[in-house]
Amino acid sequence: MHVPDGFIDTPTSAVTAVVAAGALAISLRGARRELDERTAPLAGLVAAFIFAVQMLNFPVAAGTSGHLLGGALAAILVGPCTGVLCVSVVLLMQGILFADGGLTALGVNITDMAVVTTVVAYAVFRVLLKVLPRGRRSVTAAAFVAALLSVPAAAVAFTLLYSVGGTTDVALGKVAGAMVGVHVLIGVGEAAITALTVGAVIAVRPDLVHGARGLRQGLKLRVHGELVDAPEPAAPVAARASRRALWISGLATSLVLAGFVSYYASASPDGLEKVAHDQGIDTRTEEHATAGSPLADYGVEDVSDARLSGGLAGVIGVGTTVVAGSAVFWAVRRRRTSPSGAL
Repeated sequence: MHVPDGFIDTPTSAVTAVVAAGALAISLRGARRELDERTAPLAGLVAAFIFAVQMLNFPVAAGTSGHLLGGALAAILVGPCTGVLCVSVVLLMQGILFADGGLTALGVNITDMAVVTTVVAYAVFRVLLKVLPRGRRSVTAAAFVAALLSVPAAAVAFTLLYSVGGTTDVALGKVAGAMVGVHVLIGVGEAAITALTVGAVIAVRPDLVHGARGLRQGLKLRVHGELVDAPEPAAPVAARASRRALWISGLATSLVLAGFVSYYASASPDGLEKVAHDQGIDTRTEEHATAGSPLADYGVEDVSDARLSGGLAGVIGVGTTVVAGSAVFWAVRRRRTSPSGAL
């Protein structure tokens, strides 16, 4: 659902840029509360994993494909505020390095793909956890439904933005019907990927999953006749080693997905591309500002072998995303722990 330059007019793009900037500012502040020494490294990995899986387009209908948006996955794993930042880092890397998603439309894409998906998914997730039985299976089930609903929600958000600032004269009803219809199907794939990933992490380290916090009742101490939370014990060596193993295996998985498996992804246009072509939305698409990038279109310039070119681009993308994401989240964590950044 990467919106290119030219789909949305300049005034609407400017307004969404302001909205996106505000959302990022709020998310940076909220992420200080969500991140600690255990989860900050995981957040950078989540961003890299989302980048990798977004390269894996899967077929959803005749001539149409879809890919992970990632808002639900990020929100459940590392928290909604950190999740917004994760997806935004991915979008920024894609726009600058790979000419994927317009630069003038960056505010549109962050608002739609990072903010809307994350907020909707996490709200649905929390509501479901209140009514479902307490347990890990409920977390996985709630993650499935939250991810499923987040994708058509993003499609609706795009339709609303297009109704305000679309650059072509297309019947809004046709756009809405086509966008929601195809993205409900894409949502099923999003839900499956999200549930499988959340379930896998919960099985190994449930304490690192933001959405699973509270499943294990913390210890209580009676002090002067009142029950208070017991302080968290220092992480043992085994726990630190387990986190390191999870991070390394997650990074290795991301590299394999982006560097090898992506070659076998569906070549069909994704949901937005298909709808835009069928409905005539793409008639005023502008050339991307970084179309001349050596990594444009997820290939390495001057590498003639398609498999090698795409694989190298995927590996570079995962590497730059994990570095950029880790730098952002490490800085946020340092801000949280510094005296001047105390909340």
